[in-house]
Amino acid sequence: MSSDQQPVLPNRQIPFSKAFTEFISTDWAPYSDQLPSALPSTAHTASRRDKVSAKFPGERIVIPAGGYRVRSNDTDFRYRPHSAFAHLTGLGTDREPDAVLVLEPVAGGHESCIYFSPRVPRSDPEFYASSRYGEMWVGQRESLAEMSAMTGLVTAPIGDLAGAIAAGLAPVRVLRDADPDITALVETLRGEVPAALDRDAELQVFLSELRLVKDVFELEQMRAACRATATGFEAVVAELPHAVAAGRGERWVEGIFGLHARHAGNAVGYDTIAACGDHAATLHWIRNDGDLRDGELMLMDAGVELDSLYTADVTRTIPVSGRFTPAQRMVYEAVLEAQQAGIDAAKPGVKMRAIHDAAIAVVARKLEEWGILPVSAAEALSPEGGQHRRWMVHGTSHHLGLDVHDCAQARNENYREGVLAEGMVVTVEPGIYFKSTDLLVPPELRGIGIRIEDDIAITADDCEILSNQLPRDPDAVEAWIDGIWAAS
Repeated sequence: MSSDQQPVLPNRQIPFSKAFTEFISTDWAPYSDQLPSALPSTAHTASRRDKVSAKFPGERIVIPAGGYRVRSNDTDFRYRPHSAFAHLTGLGTDREPDAVLVLEPVAGGHESCIYFSPRVPRSDPEFYASSRYGEMWVGQRESLAEMSAMTGLVTAPIGDLAGAIAAGLAPVRVLRDADPDITALVETLRGEVPAALDRDAELQVFLSELRLVKDVFELEQMRAACRATATGFEAVVAELPHAVAAGRGERWVEGIFGLHARHAGNAVGYDTIAACGDHAATLHWIRNDGDLRDGELMLMDAGVELDSLYTADVTRTIPVSGRFTPAQRMVYEAVLEAQQAGIDAAKPGVKMRAIHDAAIAVVARKLEEWGILPVSAAEALSPEGGQHRRWMVHGTSHHLGLDVHDCAQARNENYREGVLAEGMVVTVEPGIYFKSTDLLVPPELRGIGIRIEDDIAITADDCEILSNQLPRDPDAVEAWIDGIWAAS
C-alpha cells in the first residue's frame, strides 16, 4: 500500500484524520542499520533446498508459508507456517504469514527467493492501520535485507510474486495444501491441466519424504524439545495434589503444561491429552474437563514445540495418588514390556512396522494370559484376526519432527513399509485401554487406560531414546513422584 492510499478500515475502527496521518509518521528513532545474525538453522537449510533442486531440475517450485486461519469472525488462530516452508527456510515461530519460497531454475540448479511483505516506512498507512502487518499492531517486521541476513536467501516483495511465477516457460509446481490463494494464482498463471496436478502431488510427497531423515541440527532440536517436555511433566506432577483439590484437574494439568511449553518454546506441539480414569481409554481425549481422583491413573500425552517448530511427543501414565494399585501395575507392566519390545526392534535396516509387530505381540499375549482375548494370541495376530485391537486400536509408531505426525504424505513403501535409517525419529507408544463399559473385561480392570510413549532416534547400529529424562519403570515412576512432592 503506497502512502497516498487510504486504508480500508473495519466498521468498528475510528477513521483517521488528516492531522493524525501527518502526525503519526514524525519523530521516530531510525531503524537500526545493523543486520541480524543468521538463524541457527540457516547453516542447514541450503542442503535441504539442494535436494529439492536436484529432484526437479529446470522447474519452478512454489512453496507457500500459508496465511492466517480464522478462529472466529475477525480473530485468527495463532500463526504457524507450513512445515515444508519452515523446513526449507529455517523460519519458525510466527514467521512468515503469506510468504512464499520460490526455487527459480537457473544454470546449474535453482536460486531460492522468499517473497514476503517487508515492513513499510512509518509514513505508509499500513504502519498504523493494518492489523495484519502494521508495526503498531503486530510489532516491527523485517526489511528485505534483514530477512535475507537471517535466512541466507534472496528476498523480494510479495507484490513481485505473480510476475516471477509467470516469467519464462519453466514448468511450475506448487505445494497445493499450504495456501489456497497461492494455489489459485499458480493455476491461473499456468493453466490447470491434469498433468500439472500430478506434478503438484509429486512435489508434496517429495517434500514430506525429505524430512524422513533428520540432519544434526534437527536431531539436537528434538533432544531439546524432549528435555523441555520432561520439565513440563515434572511441573505437572508437582501440581497434582492441587489439581485434585481444585476440581476439573484435567484442565489444571493442561494449563500447567501449556505454561511451560509456551515459556520454553513456541507452544504445545499438539493439543495436550490429560485423561484421568476412564477418560484415558479415549485415545484422543483433549476435552480435559474431568476431575483428577486419588486411586486413579492420569494418562498425559504432551509435547513442547520449540521456536524452531520441532516438537516432542511423550506419554506417561501417572498414578494420581503416587502409587499404582495391583491391577493398575499389572496392566502398566504389560504395556512397558510391549514398549520395550518395540524399542528393541528399532534398528537401522529393519522395516518400521517391526516396531509395531514386536509391541503388539506382547499386548496380544498378555490379553490371552488374562483370559480376555476370545481367541489365541496367534489367531488374533493373523491377517484374518485382529481381535486384540479392541484394546489397542492404534499403531505403535509414527515419524516425528516439525509435525507431531511428521512426513504424513510419504508413500506407504517409505513409511510403514519403509526401512528405518540412521537419523530417523519415531515414537514407540503401545497402550492397553479398558473402557468402563467393556463387559469382556474383568470389573477390576475396567476404566484403566495406559499408554507409554517415547521418542527415539535411529542411530548407526541401534536407537537413542531422546525422552529418557522421564522414568518408565513403575517403581521408578513412584520414586520420581515422591521426589518431586518432597521438593515441592
